[in-house]
Amino acid sequence: MSGWSAKRFWKSATVEPCEGGFTVKLDGRAVKTPAKAALVLPTQAMAEAVAAEWQAQGAKIDPTTMPVTRSANAALDKVRAQQAEVAALIAAYGETDLLCYRAKMPEELVARQAAAWDRWLDWADSRYQARLTVTAGVLPVAQPEQAQAALASRVAACDIWELAALHDLVGITGSLVLGLAVAEGEIAAEEAWRLSRIDEDWQIAQWGADEEAAEMAALKREALIHAGRFWILRHTA
Repeated sequence: MSGWSAKRFWKSATVEPCEGGFTVKLDGRAVKTPAKAALVLPTQAMAEAVAAEWQAQGAKIDPTTMPVTRSANAALDKVRAQQAEVAALIAAYGETDLLCYRAKMPEELVARQAAAWDRWLDWADSRYQARLTVTAGVLPVAQPEQAQAALASRVAACDIWELAALHDLVGITGSLVLGLAVAEGEIAAEEAWRLSRIDEDWQIAQWGADEEAAEMAALKREALIHAGRFWILRHTA
């Protein structure tokens, strides 16, 4: 059966153990992904979160209110089929990590970036032996091969569920270091969002907020916080 029927047809969404993990059943019928794969989830906590989303649906299914289900589908239907490629895509952010590109002026912004970002570059060096190079301006700076390899190795060790979360943790912040810091439990996704917005918040303080940009930022923030939650669900029994 396809889990994405337009109208609700079930009364109860339940979690059951299955081979390889846990699944969600709607009145006894197992949910499948959009690609018709079995929705086998790695932890009971993730399965319960998916079941809660299905149970909360009204007369019609609204996928926008089912972020855990969507991320699980992405892991199974998209990441699993190209796991190495997704890992490489994520690891490539280490070559142009947001934390490495600093303003030349004004001095106050330069100081804010250093105060917010230096500790996390130090953390990456301590945790992974990956010392990234910092530059002023937007021209690309080559990163040490050893540092890139160390960070890429950490990303490659992730399973499909972790990669689904890390893809957004890194892509939304623009920083492999911040994404990994959230994954390692060193920082909350909300704080990673704040750190990734140092430049934007500076511009808003100087010139005011743009309504459309603010709406887009709110959506990205929500997605980032969800990615952090999805990672936690992967590691919660």
